[in-house]
Amino acid sequence: MANKIKNKSKIKVIPLGGLGEIGKNITAFEYEDEIVIIDCGLAFPDEELYGIDLIVPDITYLKRNVNKVKGIFITHGHEDHIGGLPYFLKQINAPIYGTKLTLGLIESKLIDHNILSDCTLNMVSAGDTVELGSFKMEFIRTNHSIADSCAIALHTPVGVIVHSGDFKVDFTPIDGETIDLQRYAQLGKRGVLLFMAESTNAYHEGYTMSERTVGEKLENLFDKAKGRVIVATFASNIHRIQQIANASIKNGRKIAFSGRSMEKISEVAIDLGYLFIPEGTIINLSEINKYPSGNITIITTGSQGEPMAALTRIASGTHKSIQIEKGDTVIISASPIPGNQRAVSNVINELTERGADVIYKSIEEIHVSGHACAEELRLIHALLKPKFFMPIHGEYKHLISHAKIAESMGMDKSHIFLLETGNVLELSRSKAQISGSVPSGRVLIDGIGVGDVGNVVLRDRKSLAENGIITVVIAIDKENRNVISGPDIITRGFVYVKESEKLIRDIKVIATKCVERCLANNIIQWSEIKNSIRREIDNFVYGKMKRKPMVLTVITEI
Repeated sequence: MANKIKNKSKIKVIPLGGLGEIGKNITAFEYEDEIVIIDCGLAFPDEELYGIDLIVPDITYLKRNVNKVKGIFITHGHEDHIGGLPYFLKQINAPIYGTKLTLGLIESKLIDHNILSDCTLNMVSAGDTVELGSFKMEFIRTNHSIADSCAIALHTPVGVIVHSGDFKVDFTPIDGETIDLQRYAQLGKRGVLLFMAESTNAYHEGYTMSERTVGEKLENLFDKAKGRVIVATFASNIHRIQQIANASIKNGRKIAFSGRSMEKISEVAIDLGYLFIPEGTIINLSEINKYPSGNITIITTGSQGEPMAALTRIASGTHKSIQIEKGDTVIISASPIPGNQRAVSNVINELTERGADVIYKSIEEIHVSGHACAEELRLIHALLKPKFFMPIHGEYKHLISHAKIAESMGMDKSHIFLLETGNVLELSRSKAQISGSVPSGRVLIDGIGVGDVGNVVLRDRKSLAENGIITVVIAIDKENRNVISGPDIITRGFVYVKESEKLIRDIKVIATKCVERCLANNIIQWSEIKNSIRREIDNFVYGKMKRKPMVLTVITEI
């Protein structure tokens, strides 16, 4: 009887982010009255999300089942996998499990949010297994563009689920810790029920180059450089920073870090023993002018052309400590994320105009991806031989490409599941199906406001940004039903008033006639008068200019 019940048991896999998008990766695994979570990331807004700082996943479903949540397991320390934790933990305070560097970066975030003392951090190492209720969570070493990255194998009563995290197969990693392919093969022999694998580079054939190849290029560039070398890269890419440091030390250069995240992450990595730089080599940014230009390296943020990042401020001449000098070599050791190409190009142009020699990926191979290409994905599929497959981590085109790879490896198409965020994949030992969905989506963070900016506010911000605003100010004697003063017309972001005086006069006439007509027809509700003014000005301006500024009416009752 017990075996029959066990055979009928099912596990639910619920991705609440990271499908069809880049960022805010989070997946819940539910078995009976227990839930474990892998990763809790954030995403960064595009230009359509006016004023929004960050995007975190909607965890409504988890809040409704808060008593089931047993723990959060983190694959690695990138923002799209840990950035949402402070916002999550303020609502669901579950214990966190991760490797040493990952927890170091998480701890720094929790300090910033002043919640570290309320949280429970549990350190694990690659190869460790954490037993939590019905789940056994095994951490498997992988390679990625940040140290201490792991895949996670969930050993459940239903079967083994392997979550790849972000990874590539690097046979010559900087820290010498290669991906544990042997463990993948062992799991494959025992049987894997479901493989969930990242898909970011699935449409690129071949293999991702080793991180070590970048070090050779950097050394050549440093050997040739006569002045300062300024290198922009991802702050979390500790191995890249180590190679930049090695090239600097070899050429007798002092190293200064620029950018808040670069300074913070490098400090954590040095303290934890993941970044090795001899004492006396690192100097403060304020000290760079005390040394000859040929003896200085600056490692900075801003490789994606972010508006407020250090490299962008250097390029525009607004950085308080760094001004471009003739003879400076600027190396952008990163590829533009889709959508950032124009911003990066603008930064390159500005740096070049100021006299810097700018080196970027189109010129030299100074960046390699941290994500597996098609052949590496095929290798892992061949080792694991999963019964079912679910591509994750990437835009929809990436998921489709990865699904095709799995199909080309002989997997039945009906065993491949392309889920949408919030879908529930229900698994038994022999069957998998999408069984419904749960509340999901994005929560927008604006300053300290979490979730208080919705579609209506965003639409208004978009309208203001694109078309501007017309404000009509008018004073009315409600008792005698006549206009005391105004209407006065104030505009911002609509037209240059001094060159559009006739247009403003016309708008004023329209507003006056509209108010007088309302009062004459015994319409004295301010809301109705405001709506009437807005409609008529909207129609007039659109007919005249094919533009739709926001129209606000301020009525003062005398």
